[in-house]
Amino acid sequence: MSPEFIKEALRNVRYPGFSRDIVSFGLVKDIRHENGILTVRLEIATKDPKIPEQIFKDCHAILDPLPDVGTVKVEIDVKEPQGGATAGEVAGKSSIPGVKRVIAIASGKGGVGKSTVAANLAVALAKSGAKVGLCDCDLYGPSVAQMFGSHDRPMANENDEIIPVEAHGLKLMSMGFLLEDRSPVIVRGPMATRYTQQFLRQVAWGNLDYLVLDLPPGTGDIQLTIVQTVAVDGAVIVTTPQEMALIDARKAVAMFAKVNVPILGLIENMAWFDCDHGQRYFLFGEGGGVREAAAMNVPLLARIPIDPQTRERGDAGTPVALIPPAEHPVSAAFRDVAAALRTKVPS
Repeated sequence: MSPEFIKEALRNVRYPGFSRDIVSFGLVKDIRHENGILTVRLEIATKDPKIPEQIFKDCHAILDPLPDVGTVKVEIDVKEPQGGATAGEVAGKSSIPGVKRVIAIASGKGGVGKSTVAANLAVALAKSGAKVGLCDCDLYGPSVAQMFGSHDRPMANENDEIIPVEAHGLKLMSMGFLLEDRSPVIVRGPMATRYTQQFLRQVAWGNLDYLVLDLPPGTGDIQLTIVQTVAVDGAVIVTTPQEMALIDARKAVAMFAKVNVPILGLIENMAWFDCDHGQRYFLFGEGGGVREAAAMNVPLLARIPIDPQTRERGDAGTPVALIPPAEHPVSAAFRDVAAALRTKVPS
């Protein structure tokens, strides 16, 4: 009954609220098996008494039935969390070398323009003087390569790290750089998780003030992998005004709350369309994002209209935020969002 055997058995005990186990979180500090008594000592940082209680029960459920184990004693040392973070946060997340801040751009629903927002916000942050990277975490529908007009293939350095592609003053990584234009991404969940971790941990990002993560829509494996792999400083939720999009935006907010990632604000995209005759049309309803931000008690960072030039420049690989803000209202909106985020999450 070696400590290695016991440790492997404890990999079946999940940290409550996470898909990762207590061993990978580094909570198991000591294992001893002497005179027919197995003693396992854990250290957990949490203010929630239900977490050590659940882990205690789960450890016994795994260890008690093992043959020849004898008496099982699970000792849990509960400590005050650092900065209010849970044990899962402290042990499960780590910083990316050289990257000061990580901001996730998310939505619960596809088709709301999240990647357009992520691309232009990254550009606006760079235009404000920050060193910025953009990681396209949407493996199945990568769009960053197209939006930045680059189809370069990333190279590797002497440490077998991926060297990000550079365009418009940003460092970029996307599955789109690794595939032919018409090649689909066909990978199961575990492989998607592995690719995501490689994009975050095995890319030579260098020194960045901000790494912007363009998350895929939804609240699945990739999103959970990201928030459990790196310390995300905050999330921006993108939605359109109609209720169908807002329903899924609420799910995204709930997911981030569950893993203790603060919501930096909400962006209402496709808020309206101004025609050439001066008439304004609210194609997806009016003010849904405004009301939702108030209900969530989070800032409404911007209301972005449907704008043909924004679409055209995205297709052409020259994001609209590259235009001087004084010359285009959408560029000005992204400048203001970037300024607000730099205040909320200073580098």
